[in-house]
Amino acid sequence: EAAPPAGLPPAAWRTADLLDAAAMRDAVAAARPGAIVHLAGQSSAARSFQAPAETFRANVLGTWHVLEAARTAAPEARVLVIGSGEAYGPQPEGSRTGEDTPFAPVSPYALSKAAAESLALAHARAHGLDVVCVRAFSHTGPGQDARFAIPGWARQIAAIERGEAGPTLAVGNLDVVRDIGDVRDVARAYAALLERGRAGVAYNVCRGEGVSLADVARALVDRARVPVEIVPDPARMRPADVPWLVGDPARLGADTGWWPEFTLARTLDDVLADWRSRAPSDG
Repeated sequence: EAAPPAGLPPAAWRTADLLDAAAMRDAVAAARPGAIVHLAGQSSAARSFQAPAETFRANVLGTWHVLEAARTAAPEARVLVIGSGEAYGPQPEGSRTGEDTPFAPVSPYALSKAAAESLALAHARAHGLDVVCVRAFSHTGPGQDARFAIPGWARQIAAIERGEAGPTLAVGNLDVVRDIGDVRDVARAYAALLERGRAGVAYNVCRGEGVSLADVARALVDRARVPVEIVPDPARMRPADVPWLVGDPARLGADTGWWPEFTLARTLDDVLADWRSRAPSDG
């Protein structure tokens, strides 16, 4: 359940508990959508180790309720089910992972996303639903919650610059390589898939390039207006992690013509500017 974004007419928004099947069905019936983008759920891999049951309820049972609501109240709607590239698990260093790669999840979050996709595709086949699955790789941008690594680091740097914190940036495991996109490119990819994606097909949404989190942290520190030291924080380490995960967006590009427009440097600039502009209590 989420509050409607500020500035839009309340009549354009409805709220429903993802775990309440009847409420989801009623919300979809009232909206009569031509398309559904299913983004709701528990989105933190780190939190999933602390709350695996909650993660599975939100991500698997919640997806079932969305699909059932579509089947009964909007059977002609295209349903975009947003999964995660983390479902692939560890991949060979130097590789770019395509959609034919088997899943090997290492976190409860990744396992829940793999299960939700399997459920979605099976439900679509059984009931003739128009479902397209997304495997979104890491992405960030202005507005992302500080629970996630890059905005969390930007928030710390902004606080250091304001003199509200000491000159150390607390980080988790930096010895991993990720494919980090910009949320604005990702939103364009979702729109493209609603228009031109193939039903019953899964698509990687990613940049197709890897970057180490150590390099990302250093790039943000280099942008700081005061000296900042990077310091590992054991509390920020995951029980299990994926050393290398870079995706191949070729299928998405071939079917929709999508290609990323934002450079990682621009994304980091914008995330840091976002946190510099916020009040100290924002978070």
